[in-house]
Amino acid sequence: MEFLTPPPVRWLDAGHAPAPEAGPATGEEQRREPATSPNGNGHLASFVSAPRRRAPASQFAIDRMELEDVSIAYAQKPAVKSVSLPVRQGEVLALIGPSGCGKTTLLRSLNRLTELTRGASLQGRITLDGVDITTIEPTLLRRRVTMVFQQPNPFPMSVFDNIAYVLREMGSRRPRKRALEGPVLEALDRAGLLEEVRDNLDHPALRLSGGQQQRLCIARALAVQPEVLLLDEPCSALDPQSTQVIEDLIVRLREEVAVVIVTHNLQQAYRIADNVAFMYLGELVEYGTVGSMFGSPHQQRTKDYVSGAFG
Repeated sequence: MEFLTPPPVRWLDAGHAPAPEAGPATGEEQRREPATSPNGNGHLASFVSAPRRRAPASQFAIDRMELEDVSIAYAQKPAVKSVSLPVRQGEVLALIGPSGCGKTTLLRSLNRLTELTRGASLQGRITLDGVDITTIEPTLLRRRVTMVFQQPNPFPMSVFDNIAYVLREMGSRRPRKRALEGPVLEALDRAGLLEEVRDNLDHPALRLSGGQQQRLCIARALAVQPEVLLLDEPCSALDPQSTQVIEDLIVRLREEVAVVIVTHNLQQAYRIADNVAFMYLGELVEYGTVGSMFGSPHQQRTKDYVSGAFG
């Protein structure tokens, strides 16, 4: 078959310069890119000419994590093959590609969740602020690199206690409720949920809507003040309105934490990402800015995927 052997990685210079999307922003910046095909045939996916959800980004990004020749296997069967990528605060990195290409496996390796799977093995090096993550105690690492999963998974307790629980687990002593009010409210505010639940903090979290539950999970992840936020298909089970709210939240959060999101939704990646990594059959085919990846990718496999030829 034509697509059995992925082409070699070709690196694009994402750099630290401001992304090519430019122009004044009032509230949400609305930008339109030329609706031209990367291979000149006029059939590039139509969403490339749609508005993107943008908030002004900082001029400089901060290196948080680095993946160097990372390969992952399950029972000696390769799932990820020699991937190198930067993860930066101030940017949203989107991992895209068809099902089974290794996106989620790679994401889970960033806070050592992959090693919980029996038979899993990892080669290469992943660093957090220059320190090899294998030298960091796993519980501490997962506070610094937190993860939100595909399905909202609030604890079966009150809205307040969902956040308070992780804060209590961080300390050697269990602080009282009054001492936790400030951090809990701050986390809910950062997740854009505070105004909706302020009068219902003692209500069961499971009574919240799906979108609210997912933002509560994001608030819970943010409560421990992480440096990196991992998101595995966070909107796949949500309605369009809830998806929009969470996408806007992700764009705002990238100034505070490095954000890595796995998504099958190319439109979503186009709307919110600063840089995009396209994976296929475990290999990194191409990496670059969102403008280059959707507007003029260098690899034919990338062109075919973003134009809908396969996936």
